[in-house]
Amino acid sequence: MPPRPNILLITCDQLRAFETGCYGNPLICTPHLDALAAGGVRFETTVTNFPVCMAARSVLISGQYNRTCTGGVGNVAFASRPGDFNMPEYPERGRPHLPDPTLPEILRNAGYHTRVIGKWHIHSWPHEVGFDDYLIPRVHHCHSSQSFTHNGGPEFVPGGYSVDFEASEAASFLASRRRAEQPFFLYYNISPPHCPLADAPEQYLRMYDPREIPLRPNVDTGKPLDRQDYWLRVYRYDFRYYNLHLPYTESLPAGYNLRTLIAEYYGLTTWMDTALGRVLAALDTAGLADDTVVMFTSDHGDNLGSHGLVQKGGPTEESVRIPYILRWPRGFSGGRVCSAQVASLVDAAPTLLSLAGLESPAHMPGADLVPIIRGERSALDVNHGIIETGAGAAVRTPELLAYLPYASPRVLADAPAMLFDMACDPFQLANLADAQSLPADADAGLATLRQWDKVTPWIAQHPV
Repeated sequence: MPPRPNILLITCDQLRAFETGCYGNPLICTPHLDALAAGGVRFETTVTNFPVCMAARSVLISGQYNRTCTGGVGNVAFASRPGDFNMPEYPERGRPHLPDPTLPEILRNAGYHTRVIGKWHIHSWPHEVGFDDYLIPRVHHCHSSQSFTHNGGPEFVPGGYSVDFEASEAASFLASRRRAEQPFFLYYNISPPHCPLADAPEQYLRMYDPREIPLRPNVDTGKPLDRQDYWLRVYRYDFRYYNLHLPYTESLPAGYNLRTLIAEYYGLTTWMDTALGRVLAALDTAGLADDTVVMFTSDHGDNLGSHGLVQKGGPTEESVRIPYILRWPRGFSGGRVCSAQVASLVDAAPTLLSLAGLESPAHMPGADLVPIIRGERSALDVNHGIIETGAGAAVRTPELLAYLPYASPRVLADAPAMLFDMACDPFQLANLADAQSLPADADAGLATLRQWDKVTPWIAQHPV
């Protein structure tokens, strides 16, 4: 049996697919991601299974839908903490979520060394769910003066930007594996382009001219966002505004608006790409590229003003569409785009296990995308993505997005609240939920969603 490949799973935070060169953005500079896509296999339509941070990352690591691995919890918060987004600084002890064997546990049992570097934001500590070693920051987002812990030890604050520090640590880890006989699973997480947008090197903040930003057709700059000044400050300063209310966060630069915000988002996306490039270069320098499966994705997207919305959380394309790229020079040919298959985060674990020559356990319901990746098929029989939200669930097929709200807790409504013909209306401008004439595949899509709801179990929510 040939040796198992190394696995490098790279995520960034809050990157929607549209803001990358390889997914068609004509302005943004993402050369390293574009090169990864050119040498690998890129999935054109991929959705997150729950468009908030902790929920999506729990899906990715568990290989399960959110309702099964966390009981439907999105981002854990504590009512006793002050502030708008009162999240805990570090994980809980024990295993309140992710009860079944996770992707890293299965890989570790197969002989892999498992490590996390960068953002974690899962309810349990990494060592509780399968990681041998970890270097993670606090949950609250900042790119400078960020606190870290190595394997749960004393906090420390590295100099400079945390993005650069994490990239250096990942590069050092890869260099240390040059002659190792044991395969590794490195889960490397890059925080940008998630806010705080203002906490970044000046070269990236000034890289893009707001006047040149290509806005999506569902953005109306003539109509202010709801609570616009509040949300612009959240994007720029994050918890230093909404929790700490530091005086400098109470004002915005003169003329700062949605275009300026998106230009800074572009800049932080390029910063993310620079960190990605450093790590991929370290993989090459260590002589490990041919023997390493690289998967790149994001936990969710960002509305950035589309439909008058900010941040993420609902079933809009801007919130749920994410990049999804795999490369393994020794294992499959690259340079291809998969346009027919809808992929999602829940498919990552079965796919990576399959590429490692391992069976997926029954509790991982996602699709093994290897036949697509190896060019053996254009689409699988299961060709849809399920999207959970705190208020309902949606199905995304190649042609349709249908969303059913909860009529009561854990009970989907009889009629959809949102129904879009994605082939004719990719910007979701015409909600057909109340139309007399529905798209031809609407009934089939809704039946798929109801069947998923029927067979996908909930676990008890952990009390917070």
